[in-house]
Amino acid sequence: MRTIAMQRFNIQWVARVLMSALFLIAGIRKIMAFKATVGYFAAIGLPFSEVVAVLVILIEAGGAIALILGWRLKPLAIGLAIYTVATAFIGHRFWAADPAQFSGQLNNFFKNIAIAGGFLLLLAQSDSSNSKA
Repeated sequence: MRTIAMQRFNIQWVARVLMSALFLIAGIRKIMAFKATVGYFAAIGLPFSEVVAVLVILIEAGGAIALILGWRLKPLAIGLAIYTVATAFIGHRFWAADPAQFSGQLNNFFKNIAIAGGFLLLLAQSDSSNSKA
C-alpha cells in the first residue's frame, strides 16, 4: 500500500514540476523584459500596466515555486486555474485577431483552457497529506 501511495505522490510531483515550468519561465522572461511586458499590457488595454506586470510576475513565478513545493495545493490549483482562464480571455483573443495571428491565438487560447483543466485535475487528485500548509 505504501508503494502505491509513493508512486502516486511521485507522479503528482512530476506533474506539478511539468505544469510549473511554463509559469516559471514566463515569469522570469517578464522580469528580464519588464519594459516590454508593461508595454504589451498597455497595448492590449490593461489599466495600470506596470502594477499588473508586477502582479503577473508574482503570480507566475511565485505560483510555479509554490506548485513545485506543494504549498497549499488546493487553493493554489484553484487560483492558477482561474488565472489561466483569465489570461486566455485577456491575452489570446482569437476572435479579434487579424488573420495572420488567428491560428496562434486560437491555439494559445485553448492551451490555456487545457492547462486550467490540468489544475482542476490536480485539485481533484490532491489530498491534504500531499499539501504543505
